[in-house]
Amino acid sequence: MDTQIKTEADNQSNRRYLTVWRWHFYAGLLVMPFLTLLAVTGLGMLLFANITGKEGERIHVVPQATVQPLSVQAEAARSAVNPETSSVVQYIAPRADDMVAVFRVNNEGKATMVAVDPYTAKVVSTMPRNQGWYYAMDEIHSDMMLGSTGDYLLETAASLTIIMIISGLYLWWVKRRGIKAMLLPPKGRARSWWRNLHGAFGTWVSLILLLFCLSGIAWAGIWGGKFVQAWSQFPAGKWGVEPNPVSVVPTHGEVLNDGKVKEVPWILELTPMPVSGTTVGKDGINPDEPMTLETVDRFAREIGFKGRYQLNLPKGEDGVWTLSQDSMSYDMISPFADRTVHIDQYSGKILADIRFDDYNPFGKFMAASIALHMGTLGWWSVLANVVFCLAVIFIGISGCVMWWKRRPSGAVGMVPPAQKIKLPVWWAMAVPLLLIALLFPTALLAIAVIWLLDTLLLSRIPVLRRWFK
Repeated sequence: MDTQIKTEADNQSNRRYLTVWRWHFYAGLLVMPFLTLLAVTGLGMLLFANITGKEGERIHVVPQATVQPLSVQAEAARSAVNPETSSVVQYIAPRADDMVAVFRVNNEGKATMVAVDPYTAKVVSTMPRNQGWYYAMDEIHSDMMLGSTGDYLLETAASLTIIMIISGLYLWWVKRRGIKAMLLPPKGRARSWWRNLHGAFGTWVSLILLLFCLSGIAWAGIWGGKFVQAWSQFPAGKWGVEPNPVSVVPTHGEVLNDGKVKEVPWILELTPMPVSGTTVGKDGINPDEPMTLETVDRFAREIGFKGRYQLNLPKGEDGVWTLSQDSMSYDMISPFADRTVHIDQYSGKILADIRFDDYNPFGKFMAASIALHMGTLGWWSVLANVVFCLAVIFIGISGCVMWWKRRPSGAVGMVPPAQKIKLPVWWAMAVPLLLIALLFPTALLAIAVIWLLDTLLLSRIPVLRRWFK
């Protein structure tokens, strides 16, 4: 009797294992091409951001005793593009004493990044805005160069990655029965070598991969833009822009982002900008002083901006001077020192001084996780990201090898696990699937497609039955 009960329990446990394995297979089948692409492009972005810089700002110069006035540097940058019709819209301070200053110059709707030697005011290099290897990688990494379609596909892949992580940890837990054992690949036969490394590497990267997924889809168009980010912005009234409707007040993202490139901290992207010409604000720049680049830069240094920071000039009659320094823009290492200051272009008053401590809990999570995601916390985080990306690529390769070795000799098609076994609904697995579907809308569609494919279509459509048999 006891033997029969144990056998039935073992059979039930095996059926549950096969259920999870099947879902892990489908999730991995769908997401690993995307994860491999993201890992490769992420490696490229890390490389170019730390060698040449996003804007070519890592060009070295010879330090001298005297720095040329910013107005002289800006004029040199403007003249290098078009002395008659161009205008300087942004100044990026040198990262160190032996590096160039960078100016963004607009001319007839096109932006050019001009690197200037701050000691001689000579132009060192020019490059079109958002061009170069870093931005080529970034464009693939953000939406695969497919616009909204690519954004939705990557959001769906990130949602399914969470399912892959949960199911993979369960499968490896059943095999190893302990956290320590899960982290170390066991010694075994050559046949199980790939499985053991796949499980151990997957355990090591699982939490970081989950963090990367959450920080990535928080930028995405549906879960991020429509839900989380929309509810995390600062209220418009905080900057004194009420009672203007939010729809007519530009957001930080609309004013400070350039195209698809994310330059504004996540929590500020949908937050309305303050406007110049109001009576609000606290004392800032002396209104008797002319509001020039030199004046604003000197004030930025006085209030604590050090090293590389970004100074955006006012846009239009309502525009403001914006000083910003954040880790996601590679300005400095610590995300906890993020700071954005807006200054009235007429009165010189400080309209907003936004720091990390002002962020809400999810905004703080995003600032820290994006810094980890982008490897901006110092060289240790760059190396950690390189190892992580290589581990993700290896997990994809090892998964393919395991699938190939498991396929029967001469088999045609995908041959998913437990394809001839009728698997019951296991609610311990179904509940996490439902929660993920409720939290992430694109995952709901993907889960529904997988379920329909697995339960209804494979038995009715010959082509699918042959491929997935």
